[in-house]
Amino acid sequence: MRIGILGATGAVGRQMIECLIEQDIKVDELRLMASQRSAGIEIEFKGETLKVIEARADSFEGLDVVLAASGGKSSKYFAPFIKKAGAVLIDNSSAFRMDDDVPLIVPEINGEDTKKHNGIIANPNCSTIIAFMALYGINKKSKLTRIIASTYQAVSGAGTAGVTELQNQVEALLSGKEIETNVFPHQIAYNCIPGIGTFLEDGYTDEEMKMQNEGRKIMHLPDLAVTCTCVRVPIIRSHSISISFATEEPLTIEEVREAVAGSKGLRLRDDGINNTYPMPISASDNDIIEVGRIRADKVIGGYSLFCSGDQIRKGAASNAVAIIKCL
Repeated sequence: MRIGILGATGAVGRQMIECLIEQDIKVDELRLMASQRSAGIEIEFKGETLKVIEARADSFEGLDVVLAASGGKSSKYFAPFIKKAGAVLIDNSSAFRMDDDVPLIVPEINGEDTKKHNGIIANPNCSTIIAFMALYGINKKSKLTRIIASTYQAVSGAGTAGVTELQNQVEALLSGKEIETNVFPHQIAYNCIPGIGTFLEDGYTDEEMKMQNEGRKIMHLPDLAVTCTCVRVPIIRSHSISISFATEEPLTIEEVREAVAGSKGLRLRDDGINNTYPMPISASDNDIIEVGRIRADKVIGGYSLFCSGDQIRKGAASNAVAIIKCL
């Protein structure tokens, strides 16, 4: 298979390269593309040194699949040229996620939907992937009806600049210097920022609405009701999500645990007595979503859980690469 990566020099693009090897994707050609300023950078792949080329309209000829990790504006611009070249675009941005003719895929949940593609397949939002990976096995036992979620999102969700800003602010505070704030709207060091994305008229942000809108599409649950609050927290990697949810038919707590334990891609960590529960530090650098703190929710009459997952890997790069297998 001849594969291109658009945005190959970014954190997600570089992770995609690693995931191609890890998931044993047969690669006859790997074409690495980025903006003009990144052209010429050399990246290793299976013992070979590949040089990044500038992405242009004619850069996609002969490719079968293009993995895009370069942002929505770039994806929208290059999509017609990718389709014209006969390649399938697997896009990590939000540019096409809610288009009716574009499947929104988490392979473990709705991999069959890839058959409906018209040249473009969308990768969901990272928090959406992590949340519904934790819930999809439960949904098989009884359909989800309502979700209340709060996300705790790592600074790397804002790219390498977000990581650098946190590290610089911590160093400045420890040395008594003034901090600089450029990436986030407020100081992120030793702080939490309850606002990610663009605020909408109803007080939610577009990041928060992705949990409902994308979740409905992935799960084939058009009436699923979701309220979400997204919070940026001062950790480097992996997002965590607190979720309370209700189902159509009542389940026992043991049935919920069994659903999680029996679902591909999940690890049940649910022994509070021994302080065993999901944490970003243990969920990082792998593709497994950790799920725990499972209990009855005595307010909404459903259940609560906590989950953690690596948003660069399963929340982006490895999910996109896994979509290739669905094709």
